[in-house]
Amino acid sequence: MNLMQLKDLIATLDALLEPRRYKDYAPNGLQVEGGPAVRKLVTGVTASQALIEAAASRGADAVLVHHGYFWKGEDARICGMKRKRVKTLLEHDLSLLAYHLPLDAHPELGNNAMLGKVLDLEAQGQGGEQGLLWHGAWRHGGSAGDFCGHVSARLGREALLLGRVDKPVSRVAWCTGGAQSFFAEAIDLGVDAFITGEASEQNHHMAMECDVAFIAAGHHATERFGIKALGEHLDQLHGISVEFVDISNPV
Repeated sequence: MNLMQLKDLIATLDALLEPRRYKDYAPNGLQVEGGPAVRKLVTGVTASQALIEAAASRGADAVLVHHGYFWKGEDARICGMKRKRVKTLLEHDLSLLAYHLPLDAHPELGNNAMLGKVLDLEAQGQGGEQGLLWHGAWRHGGSAGDFCGHVSARLGREALLLGRVDKPVSRVAWCTGGAQSFFAEAIDLGVDAFITGEASEQNHHMAMECDVAFIAAGHHATERFGIKALGEHLDQLHGISVEFVDISNPV
């Protein structure tokens, strides 16, 4: 098990994910500074109290997540839940690193790229806001009901299907997480189905009236694979101990 300096880990991640390319809703990179060296790294989707405590119990030096802190528009005070989280990080000398849109968009290790691989989708292009809307072909083909069943099986949770169950599906657009607002852009691409993490009320009407299937497969469930792949990449690159901890979330 190797050891690397925190500054070198940050430099590696910044070079790989290029956070300056993106207009984001939170700071990317180091968010809470712990010790100067990293021998053990825990990765996870969200820097929840449960994940921080899991990292501390495993003797980690740093936590790397997709959803970190200090979101645009949130209360900047360190009170309540945020205080407890930050206090636990500092007490255990744990660094917190977070990469949001840069991890969504990475062409090989990102959430969209990895979700496409998990679901057997052949990526053919990216569009939408900051290139976050991916589109391509479903290799197996079938009905929307078949596709929803395929998604549910691969992600290990029941996905929500809006629209015709018998709609033939071959072309698909996708964006992980809370990208239900991209549905109109996906429809304009001429796809048969769109998959994201969450659904809004209007998505049902759009699916029915535009005859494009909408699948909400879970924000957390669709964004587990990028951060896991990123950690595995760091392990292979630098030989530090990396463990992905999946804190269950039904949303």
